[in-house]
Amino acid sequence: MKELGQLKHFLELEVDQMKEGIFLCQQKYAKDLLKKFGMLECKPISTPMEPNAKMCAHEGKDLEDASMYRQLVGSLIYLTLTRPDISYAVGVMSRYMQNPKKSHLEAVRRVLRYVKSTIDYGLLYKKGGNYKLVGYCDADYAGDHDTRRSTTGYMFTLGSGTISWCSKRQPTVSLSTTEAEYRAAAMAAQESTWLIQLMNDLHQPVDYAVLLYCDNQSAIRLAENPVFHARTKHVEVHYHFVREKVLQEEIEMRQVKTDEQTADLFTKSLSVGKFEHFRRQLGVIQRIGLTLRGSVEKSILAQISPHPN
Repeated sequence: MKELGQLKHFLELEVDQMKEGIFLCQQKYAKDLLKKFGMLECKPISTPMEPNAKMCAHEGKDLEDASMYRQLVGSLIYLTLTRPDISYAVGVMSRYMQNPKKSHLEAVRRVLRYVKSTIDYGLLYKKGGNYKLVGYCDADYAGDHDTRRSTTGYMFTLGSGTISWCSKRQPTVSLSTTEAEYRAAAMAAQESTWLIQLMNDLHQPVDYAVLLYCDNQSAIRLAENPVFHARTKHVEVHYHFVREKVLQEEIEMRQVKTDEQTADLFTKSLSVGKFEHFRRQLGVIQRIGLTLRGSVEKSILAQISPHPN
């Protein structure tokens, strides 16, 4: 063991410790990525995917060399360590690793153009404030055009920054929006249980019911009241895990307006306005006024929007 001083870099992760808090980014990694794939001088763009984009597995021409596509997507997956705002786009592109088409490559290049426009963005964890664990969960019903499976999205914040997030296609086809949202809530509940245990191990006990925001009233009622069970017998038993956690008061599910559902960012491609709003909610902001040594030249940092009441 050796004392190497204050942490600055670790496996392409850049750490700035300043009076406002801790800022994590991968600016150099992103720049090297753009340079490696010849996109350093590309035209920037404001979102990683076109709004309401429809990706299919069998449309378009085959790529002559699929290995470059796989390398590119793999590199972008590592960039999601500090860039949850590209998680959905990268997750969709990773579905076509086996047989990518030219349209998929163009979509990945669009992600790179977005990375170019936000190359100095990262996660800010501000000092002070409310350090309660808060979660959001959402699902895009039948959003995958090849399998008609839904996409689960959830994220958890602790203070000002996001500490855990997921964008993942569900393993089975849901028969209703309620079922898709309920499955997403179950996955979020599992993650919440793990985070609670982690906090306890760090001697930061979670002695309150973790708020889990959902924009589907039926899914919330299903979690709180087993009276709907007769209509949901087809839902696999392990998805009722979330109901058990609600009854044990480990989780409290609350409704949130769709316009404030931050997890929407992990389930579908959005318009510029909604995308930028949810990106701020995640705590992904621009690196402003920082020198190469990490000191603060200007104390101007974007404000993180508060959680809904």
